[in-house]
Amino acid sequence: MDGKIVWWKVCLGKVLEVGVVTWSLATAIIPAVAGFMPGLVLSRILVGIGEGVSPSAATDLIARSIPLQERSRAVAVVFGGLSFGSVLGLLFAPPIIQNLGWESVFYIFGLLGIIWCIGFESLKERQLGDNEGLFNLGQSSAGSGGLVSSAVSSESSDSSLEDLQNSLKDVPWGAFFKSKAVWAMIYAHFCGSWGHYTCLSWLPTFFSGELNLNLTEAAWVSVLPPLGSMVITSIAAPFADNLISNGVDTTKVRKICQTIAFVSPAIFMILSSVDLGLPPWEIVAFLTSGLALSSFAFSGLYCTHQDISREYASILLGITNTVGAVPGIVGVALTGYLIDSTHSWSISLFAPSIFFYLTGTAVWLAFASSEPQDFSKSESEP
Repeated sequence: MDGKIVWWKVCLGKVLEVGVVTWSLATAIIPAVAGFMPGLVLSRILVGIGEGVSPSAATDLIARSIPLQERSRAVAVVFGGLSFGSVLGLLFAPPIIQNLGWESVFYIFGLLGIIWCIGFESLKERQLGDNEGLFNLGQSSAGSGGLVSSAVSSESSDSSLEDLQNSLKDVPWGAFFKSKAVWAMIYAHFCGSWGHYTCLSWLPTFFSGELNLNLTEAAWVSVLPPLGSMVITSIAAPFADNLISNGVDTTKVRKICQTIAFVSPAIFMILSSVDLGLPPWEIVAFLTSGLALSSFAFSGLYCTHQDISREYASILLGITNTVGAVPGIVGVALTGYLIDSTHSWSISLFAPSIFFYLTGTAVWLAFASSEPQDFSKSESEP
């Protein structure tokens, strides 16, 4: 394997590890700072920082390591872990709290993150050892000794570090924001996050307050969307990869998947918001199905960053993810304000999400593209 690629993987692996360690430790210290508001706020900020860098690092590793025909499955495995973790957390947290106290949840979840980092570091060292052995074998067959191999490896690392520093200085920000495809990703990420964050925050209240489910039923129902997402993700990713392997244009595949991810929840929210006299569990089934089908985005939007630029995939995800975090603040607060003002779930929760899902679909179909783009060349052009 090329020394530069190995170096990039080492750097990105470190970023990923630092991110996981940061949010794991910040989670574990919450019981200690629970009575001290500045400490609690700082711990939550550190969790956000750790979670913020990790998706970009994982995206870059996928972009540089996984071929196009397997990309959807790789993204689904990595980002689908969010749903898997949500299900496990919702199932195991209550009995852990009941038997060991509320503090134990933060200690255990933080410890699991540290254990993951140890396992990841061991796996990374093993792979790097294999790569080093292949590199040394190649040098020996060419008549060079171990000292030459070591010197070349060191020189390659030094050169790669210099390349990394230069690349950070020369990120073509202007070219990113001149691209219609990038703007389509930004808006699509915002739209998808609006529906995700507002539903994640307010659906339990909707289930208990509007559908008259008791707290236990509402808690169990909250497990259904991520559980459904796991099922849909396992279907959508092979579906997308098989289409690409059979020669279907990548842009067309990403547009199909993202359209399903947006139109499906919009339709089910429309059915749920209209008074059709449906029993509560049918409305729960509608909303669960819609949110589960939104996981087609893992084979749509979340692959497009890598499709258009392997080199800048992590930065592009960082840009869209930053914009996508805004609904988690503004959308959740605005939904609460509208509920208090209108006392209508249709207007407060469903109507804004439907609007963003449908406009997001229109923008995506009009401007999204998976064609590789040379942003560095675009930046240098007058």
